[in-house]
Parts: sequence; C-alpha cells; structure tokens
Amino acid sequence: MDIYNKETYYYDLPEELIAQTPVEPRDSSRLLVYNRATQEITHKHFYDIVDYLKAGDVLVINNTRVLPARIFGVKVDTGAKIEILLSKREDLTTWQVLLRPAKRCKVGTIVKINDELSLEVLAELEDGLRQVRFIYDGVFESILAKVGTMPLPQYIKKKCEDPNRYQTVYAEKSGSSAAPTAGLHFTKELLDKIKAKGVEIVEVLLHVGLGTFRPVKTDNILEHKMHSEYFEMTQTSADIINKAKEEGRRVIAVGTTSVRVLESASTQNMVVAGSGETSIFIYPGYKFKIVDALITNFHLPESTLIMLVSAFMGIEETLRVYNTAVKERYRFFSFGDAMFIE
Repeated sequence: MDIYNKETYYYDLPEELIAQTPVEPRDSSRLLVYNRATQEITHKHFYDIVDYLKAGDVLVINNTRVLPARIFGVKVDTGAKIEILLSKREDLTTWQVLLRPAKRCKVGTIVKINDELSLEVLAELEDGLRQVRFIYDGVFESILAKVGTMPLPQYIKKKCEDPNRYQTVYAEKSGSSAAPTAGLHFTKELLDKIKAKGVEIVEVLLHVGLGTFRPVKTDNILEHKMHSEYFEMTQTSADIINKAKEEGRRVIAVGTTSVRVLESASTQNMVVAGSGETSIFIYPGYKFKIVDALITNFHLPESTLIMLVSAFMGIEETLRVYNTAVKERYRFFSFGDAMFIE
C-alpha cells in the first residue's frame, strides 16, 4: 500500500448517501464508534456520545462562526453575473475569494454587488483564487449580512431553510467560509449533560477556508499544497489542555479543525498559547502529540481530511470503517452522520 498515492484513499460512495439536509434534532444523527485498541465498530446515535466520555476528559471545540460568504454581483463593464465566495481575509478591505466564472475576472475587473458594496480584482492567485479589494462605506460585516448567504458545499443541492443549521450552537467568532461540521451534532442540552459528567469543554479557534473543499489533485499527496488558515489558542485553553496531558487524561478533538489547532500549537507534547496561520497537513506517518480521541464526520474520498483520519486510525481500518458505513447506509459529509474514534 502506497501511503503517498492519492488513490489509496479512495472509497466508493453512492451519491444518495451524501446528506442534503440536516437531521432534527441535531443530536439524533447516527454515530459510528470505533475503538482503536480492539478495532470494534459499534452503531449508536450522537446523543449516546455522553456514554463514551468520562470525568476528566477535555473536549476541544472550534468556536468559529461561518460568514454569509456567498455573494452575487455583476461586472460593471459587461453586466455579466459573478458569484463570489469569500475564502480568507487579509486585512480590513482585502480578501482572497473564489470568483465564478473565473475567466471573466481578470486583474482590474470591478464587480458591483449593491449600492453599498463593490470589489476590484487586484491579483490572480493559485487554484483559481483572486485577491480583491472591497469598496464600501460603513461596516463590512453589516453589509455582508444583508447581501450574503450561507456558503454550502457544492455537493449539497438543496437549499438550507434555516441558516443556523450550518452553524454550531457555540459559534462565536466570525471568519469561516465553511462550518466545522463535527460540531453541528451538539445541542446546548447535550453539552450540559457532558459538563455534568465532569468533562471540561475548551474552546479554540480556526477559521475554515475554502481549501477544506479542495480535492487533492496531485497523484503524490506530498506535492499537494495546503491553504493556510488562521487559528488561536488562548492561555486559558492551553493551561487546561496541558494539565490534562500531564495527568494522563484524554484530550478529545471535535472535528479535524480542532485537531489542526491542537497539533499546530503543540511542542513536546504540550500546547503553547498564541495565534497565527497553519497549513499543517496530517497524513499517515504523522505522530499525534495532543489528540487522544476524535469526533468527526465522514469525509470525501481522496481528501486531506480522510488522510488525517487515516493517520489517526490507520489506512486499512479507515477504509474498512468507511465501507461499513456505506453498507450500513450512514449519511456522509457536512450534514451527515458522525464517528467517534477512541
């Protein structure tokens, strides 16, 4: 088995298993529990996660909030309709965005969104991204709230009737172009039950960029370039996590975004408070320094996310578990079901 070959991470997924809508209530989604020590698979519901957590565990959640990052405008010179997907903020007015159709958006192109907001294309970047400058009067976030919609992944064809269903119940700091989807299963009531059991819940931040959805295009995964994403680890969170590691208690990451923060902030099996950019790429062979268990959704074939999961539980076991999930008709991707890997 070639761990560096993209095709190693392929599995066959029937299209009808790609979840188009979230289940109600949030915690009624299914949960596949995988024990790494015994290789045992158990089928549960997400609300059963309480039974697999224990006093002293530290549950790490990503408190990012998804921006209404999908906007439509028209080219000023031709009137052609342009779709704009915000990817990453560089400063007060400058963003990296995805423009569709990209071929119509050369440097110097002006796109009008409404009377309050327009943009100018400053540069062409890799992977079809453009660097743009937004032109507006007032507060950008307030204008965006009026013109923007939720940036659902392209594989979700149905409209999301309630935009809050693409936010976690603990979403706080705006800046993501996609939801940290493992967190979508939690309700406030479930979090209260988890706290009552003696589990410490710790917040970190990673603003999810459009790179999350980008397929690995190179046959050799080592040639794949990860997009960088902004993260924060507070001193309070670092202290709680480090105390747990010192005392041999489990640190459980909710989602691959939390994993990337924990492992990016790690040094000598501890985490260091701070903020910055991370382009960490985790694939088999990686030695996890902080994460002891993982709650995650089912990810796209040949994606960097299934490679991360394969690093945590082994490639063969990952593919066995995924094929079992397909056979058992689990729901896949952003609005789909979850796994707990312990």
